[in-house]
Amino acid sequence: MSESTSRRVRVRAPELVGKGGWLNTGDTQYTLADLRGRIVILDFWTFCCINCLHVLDELRELEEKHRDTVVIIGVHSPKFVHEAEHRAVVDAVERYGVEHPVLDDPELTTWKQYAVRAWPTLVVIDPEGYVVAQHAGEGHAHAIEKLVEELEAEHEAKGTLRRGDGPYVAPEPEPTTLRFPGKAVLLPSGNFLVSDTTRHQLVELAADGESVVRRIGNGARGFADGPAGAAAFNEPQGLALLDDGAVVVADTVNHALRRLDVATGEVTTLAGTGRQWWQGSPSSGPAREVDLSSPWDVAVFGGRVWIAMAGVHQLWTYDPASETVGVAAGTTNEGLVDGPGAEAWFAQPSGLAATPERLWLADSETSALRWVDTEGAVHTAVGTGLFDFGHRDGAAEQALLQHPLGVTALPDGSVAVSDTYNHALRRYDPATGEVTTLATDLREPSDAVVVGGDIVVVESARHRLTRLRLPEEAIRVDAVAHRTRRAATEVAAGALRLDVIFQAPAGQKLDTRYGPSTRLLVSSTPPELLLSGEGAGTDLARTLELDPSIPEGVLHVSAMAASCDDDAANEYPACHVHQQDWGVPVRVTGDGADRLPLVLAGMDTAGTG
Repeated sequence: MSESTSRRVRVRAPELVGKGGWLNTGDTQYTLADLRGRIVILDFWTFCCINCLHVLDELRELEEKHRDTVVIIGVHSPKFVHEAEHRAVVDAVERYGVEHPVLDDPELTTWKQYAVRAWPTLVVIDPEGYVVAQHAGEGHAHAIEKLVEELEAEHEAKGTLRRGDGPYVAPEPEPTTLRFPGKAVLLPSGNFLVSDTTRHQLVELAADGESVVRRIGNGARGFADGPAGAAAFNEPQGLALLDDGAVVVADTVNHALRRLDVATGEVTTLAGTGRQWWQGSPSSGPAREVDLSSPWDVAVFGGRVWIAMAGVHQLWTYDPASETVGVAAGTTNEGLVDGPGAEAWFAQPSGLAATPERLWLADSETSALRWVDTEGAVHTAVGTGLFDFGHRDGAAEQALLQHPLGVTALPDGSVAVSDTYNHALRRYDPATGEVTTLATDLREPSDAVVVGGDIVVVESARHRLTRLRLPEEAIRVDAVAHRTRRAATEVAAGALRLDVIFQAPAGQKLDTRYGPSTRLLVSSTPPELLLSGEGAGTDLARTLELDPSIPEGVLHVSAMAASCDDDAANEYPACHVHQQDWGVPVRVTGDGADRLPLVLAGMDTAGTG
C-alpha cells in the first residue's frame, strides 16, 4: 500500500438527495449504492458562477480520459432564487454542454450534508463510498487526476473497482434556429449578428430578426481562425462594431478576442492565447501573448475596446493601434467597491455599453448597474453587494436587480438593463435616479439592441430575438427583495479561529522559490463585524475577533496557494495555483463554533477525528 494510501483520511459519503431530481440520466434516479465500484467526483456548482463554468471546462478532459472508472455528478446548488427553478437548471445543463449526470438540489440538502461552503467545490468519493478529498475553487484538475490514478490502482488491486459505461444519457437536441444566444449587435446593413453561444457560432439574421442569412463557425467547440465555414469558437458571447466595420467577438471559453470581417466572413484572433489567465501571469503586453479569462462582453469606449473580464472580476482594454491588452480596472477581488480603477472591485462583469461620457456595465454577481467615467473611475448606480438582489423599482439607492447580464444605452440618455434572472427589462434614468421596469415575461434576457423606436431583446432561454416598442410608460411590478439563501454558520462572539486547509497534491510541495506561496485576504460585511483580523497576510490560519454587538454578517475570505512538482532533478517543475473566494454568512450566538474551517484542498482532519 502506498504511503499516500495509508495516510488517506476516509469519511463515509452522505447520500445524494435533491428535490429537483436527476438530469442527464434518462429519468433514472440514482443513489450512492448504485455507483459503488466507481470513483465518483461531485461537482457542487451553480450556473451563475464563472468559476463553476471554468471547472466544467477543466473536468472535460478528465471525464473523457477516465470514462470507464470515473462518474462525475454535478450537484446544482443555487445561489440566486431563479437558480432554484428546475426549468432554469435544465436550461443551464444544456447551455453549458454538461455531459454528465446532474442532481438538482434547490434546497441545498446535499450541499449541507457535505458541509460545502463555496462554489465550486469538488468532492472525491472512492469506489467503496468514502470521501477521500475535497477541493474548493478552480485549478484542481491535475491534483484530482493524480488521485484518480492512485484510486484506480488501489481498488483494482483490492477488487473493488468496477469498470464500464457511466449513467450519462444525452438529452434529445432541440431544432431551434438559435440555441441560448448570448449577445447581439446591429450591423450597418440593418441585419443582426448574434452569438449563438451553445452552438459555438455567430449567426447573421435579416432585419426581421428571424431569417438566417449565414452562419460563421463550424459549430464544433474549438479554436481555429479561417473562413466562415472552417473557423471555430467556444461559447462566444459579446460583440461590438469596430471603427473599420469589423466585429470584435468575446470568445469566452477560448479566453480570446476574435475579429470577424463582415464582408468576407474571415475570422482572425486579436487577443489571447487560448489559455486561461492565472494569478502571476502577465496582465499587460502584446495582445496575442497575454492570457485572458472568460471575456464576456466588449464595447468601444475612448478609442479602445473594453473587455468585461468576468473570469477575474476586472475590466481590461485592447488597443487596436498598438495591438496590446492590459488591465483598466479591478483588483481580481470579488465584490462591490467604487473608486479609481486600480482600487475598484467587480463581481463577474458581464455586459457593457458605451456612450461618449460613460461606459455602463452589468456587474452580474453583485446584481449591480455600474459605470466608468472618462477618467477611469468606477461608480455604482444600482446595487449594494454580493448578497442582496430582487425585483424592486423606485429610487436607485433601494432598487434591486437579480444577476443582470446585459446593458444597453437608450437614445434619451437612460439605460436598459437585461435583468436576466428576473426575466425582465429594466430602465435606469441618471437624470432622476429612478429605476423602472420596461417589460416582464422575458426568458433570461441577456442583451438588447436599439433599432429606431424599438428595442430588440436577446431572449436567451427562449432561443430568439424579441422586438418590443420602447414604452413611454413603465410597467409597475410588486417589489420582491431576496438575500442569498444559504443558512448562516453559527459562530461564537470574540475570538474565531479561521483555518484554510491546503494540502499540496501528491508529488507536489508548496512553491517557495519566490517567497511565501500562500495568501489570505479577509474582510466582512458589515465592516464593523470584524474587530480584528481583516486584511492581507501569507499565513492560511488566522484568529479573527467578531463584535458581539453585531448579530450577523458575511465573512469574505480569499485564499491562494501555489504548489510545484516535488522533483529535485527537474529544473523547471510544473507549478499550479489554487485559489478560492468564500462568502460565509455567519450568525453570532452564545454557543456558536470558535473555529471556521474552509477547505481549499485536502481534508479537514481536525473536523474528522
